[in-house]
Amino acid sequence: MAEKHNVAPLARDAMAYVLAGGRGSRLLELTDKRAKPAVFFGGKTRIIDFALSNALNSGIRRIAVATQYKAHSLIRHLQRGWNFLRPERNESFDVLPASQMVSESQWYAGTADAVYQNIDIIASYRPQYLIVLAGDHIYKMDYELMLQQHVETGADVTIGCLEVPRMDATGFGVMHVDESDRIISFLEKPADPPGMPDKPDMALASMGIYVFETGFLFDQLRRDVDDPGSSHDFGKDLIPHIVANGRAFAHRFTASCVRSDHETEAYWRDVGTLDAYWQANVDLTDVVPALDLYDRSWPIWTYAELTAPAKFVYNDEGRRGMAVDSLVAGDCIVSGSAVNRSLLSTGVRVNSYAKVEEAVILPYVNIGRSARLKKAVVDRGVRIPEGLVVGEDPKSDAERFRRTDEGVCLITQKMIDELAR
Repeated sequence: MAEKHNVAPLARDAMAYVLAGGRGSRLLELTDKRAKPAVFFGGKTRIIDFALSNALNSGIRRIAVATQYKAHSLIRHLQRGWNFLRPERNESFDVLPASQMVSESQWYAGTADAVYQNIDIIASYRPQYLIVLAGDHIYKMDYELMLQQHVETGADVTIGCLEVPRMDATGFGVMHVDESDRIISFLEKPADPPGMPDKPDMALASMGIYVFETGFLFDQLRRDVDDPGSSHDFGKDLIPHIVANGRAFAHRFTASCVRSDHETEAYWRDVGTLDAYWQANVDLTDVVPALDLYDRSWPIWTYAELTAPAKFVYNDEGRRGMAVDSLVAGDCIVSGSAVNRSLLSTGVRVNSYAKVEEAVILPYVNIGRSARLKKAVVDRGVRIPEGLVVGEDPKSDAERFRRTDEGVCLITQKMIDELAR
């Protein structure tokens, strides 16, 4: 079978199935109007663009996205940015909202059910392999290498795994593996995670990435749906069953992580909390960031709006339009104001005498004159009033906005409107 790799990539026979229905409640009000995979990241992309770009760059040309929670923003983004795959080239891109195919009253009950309810659609494309992905993590990975390992080991399921310090793995599903990386047992959030055979101080934590032969997966899904005690979830039900009764192997992220010449670590981030989201964005402003978004050999595809270039105006003492150590997207105007170590997404206006520092500003925000924002996340379309100060008085911040224990303030338009009452 190994010879097949030299004839045609396995990715040609694979479909990527992205689970993008989660709310992401730990992102607080950022997910009041959109699902977590639709949250903006890095100035112009969305979180889901990373999993989708990995699939496309790996050579996978059949992609499906299962949506559920507040999906309009996500579906609109997918329609605008991912509609270039063409059926006449044996490509496909399907958006699969919970359509109550099994029962008129049943939405997706769990991650496995989100695949089971669309078996007929998947089967119509006849993929030999199905790679199930989470749509809410930031990383670059070549899935072709994971597919190759799956075939070479004769696995029933191959699970993408992160190497993490052993006692940091207590919040993950952890793989206990033997010397060949065959999974002996799967432990959900263990108090004492097992170490790796070759690295006793490290543990293998599940990334929520699974490779199956499609027919095998369908059989498992049909078995699971008839189990009244199942929650119909991959991590809680299907994977433990396969580990106990079949051949399950771990695939180490370090073996397929895509890195440019400037990237030293195997970069993976779960931006599921406001602090983690803020940190991952602000980290991009480093001179040599851990995540290289400028790598043309592995581009992050997205919906690229047609915009005017970013503009910086006024050069007077005390009123100089400038941005330092920052990412500034198109259609931004920094007018007589100072931006430092921040991200300005598309269409942001920063008006005269304002100061923005260590802030993540989502699209089409207008920051009023003389406002000062520090260590803040500002939601899309917010109008910051003139003279507003955030990030200097913790007590005042907590009374007006959503402030984390780490001091990050989330600002939404509803919170701004409350100030005027």
